[in-house]
Amino acid sequence: MNLDRDGWYRRAKREGYRARSAYKLKQIQDRFHVIDDQDDVLDLGAAPGGWLQVARDLTDGGVVGFDLRPIEPLEDVETVRADFTRKGVLEEALGPLGGRADVVLCDASPDLSGNWSVDHARSVSLARSALSVCEEALEPGGNLVVKVFQGEGFPGFLDEVKRSFSRVNGFSPEASRKRSAEMYVVARGYVTAPVREGDVLRVEIVDTGSEGDGVARVDDFVLFVPGTDVGEELEVEVIEVRARFGFAEEL
Repeated sequence: MNLDRDGWYRRAKREGYRARSAYKLKQIQDRFHVIDDQDDVLDLGAAPGGWLQVARDLTDGGVVGFDLRPIEPLEDVETVRADFTRKGVLEEALGPLGGRADVVLCDASPDLSGNWSVDHARSVSLARSALSVCEEALEPGGNLVVKVFQGEGFPGFLDEVKRSFSRVNGFSPEASRKRSAEMYVVARGYVTAPVREGDVLRVEIVDTGSEGDGVARVDDFVLFVPGTDVGEELEVEVIEVRARFGFAEEL
């Protein structure tokens, strides 16, 4: 459905959403299915609460919103008034989620100066802060959706996200303003592994997997190496990394 800016606003008011941006998350969900029905969701920069409303409708898990500005109460949603970019402030937000979230959302925008270079740099910095939150808050295999302005810093930020997630896409929802420079980075499959694709390692095969592949371990992370036997020491290249295990091939 194509609607102009006022059209999305009127639709949000008619359907009870606090912000037109709710439709951006709905369109991201329709395309990428980032929130499952039992997921715990942490929303950074959540005021006024449009994304919280959508998240609450999508999951029976916990939903927590985080913002410097006050968020009017929502049923079945916890809110925390604090600056998520400051270290050490996440503990209160993560408590209702059992210490970790399955999905981290961030639709936050920086304070705009009117200087494009400055505003772009601030947007990338804010997006990096959201990515850093994942280290403390996101479950292995979890998902991240974060807004960032396009510009010279965008490709570098995208590369950073790709080092931490299995699947990464840039997406511009239909509900975004036509001339907006905003882009949503949709990252799925958070990887906490001590290795990355392309790494070359020397390993020992210590076990055999259920499919007959040799198993090596790197700091308790499992690497499956086809065609190898227990007791072999060899050099391998990592070819695929998933949330809890990976695959390598002998060099």
